Amino acid sequence: MTTSDRSPPGTRLRQIAQGALVALALGFAGPAGAESAKLLPAPAQDPAADGPQTLVVSGGCFWGVQGVFQHVKGVESAVSGYAGGAADTARYETVSTGRTGHAESVQITYDPRIVTTGQILRVFFSVAHDPTQQGGQGPDTGSQYRSAIFTTSASQMELAKSYIEQLDHSGAFSRPIATEVKPLKGFYPAEAYHQDFLALHPSYPYIVYNDLPKVENLRRLFPSLYSDKPRLVGDAKSPS
Repeated sequence: MTTSDRSPPGTRLRQIAQGALVALALGFAGPAGAESAKLLPAPAQDPAADGPQTLVVSGGCFWGVQGVFQHVKGVESAVSGYAGGAADTARYETVSTGRTGHAESVQITYDPRIVTTGQILRVFFSVAHDPTQQGGQGPDTGSQYRSAIFTTSASQMELAKSYIEQLDHSGAFSRPIATEVKPLKGFYPAEAYHQDFLALHPSYPYIVYNDLPKVENLRRLFPSLYSDKPRLVGDAKSPS
């Protein structure tokens, strides 16, 4: 069992200690682990928005990306799912082939009076994943783990593109940002066992090594945005 083993929980949870030791021995590093996370500059432009907003982001395994944004104040929901492909291929087993056009994604619905689109993007690029990686994230390879932003408005599209250009010109990363930006054509929620995975299985080896450091980096780098209580899909009344 390695850190790239993402089978549904079950008997594998009894292998936590062994899996963690294997992960350390293999030397896998999470896509946005403690060493790589950095506080990036805020977007130069961050226009105001009215009413609840929705943005879909992709950055490797959706377990960790969802876990990060569930801890962001102002996020009303963060749902794991699939975007970029057709409805009839939006199933985990099919998406995992890497031939559907889908990326494992997280649909973020947020209150722009509390957290702006620019702040959502800043968290995404700073701690949720490594936007310079191509063909996957960390131990996960394939187009289904690519870095992407799927926008739901023209202003989101403009902001995402301008922020990527700003970060590339700033020299914040040693490599160019590989994140694709496209309008959202459809989002399809993932299977129930994928939802709230980080919160429900914090001892799962993949989560321990790859994803818990992202949540800790959110708390460390964005203390004013960090909520200790996650907003879970399975608990609509959970406070932000």
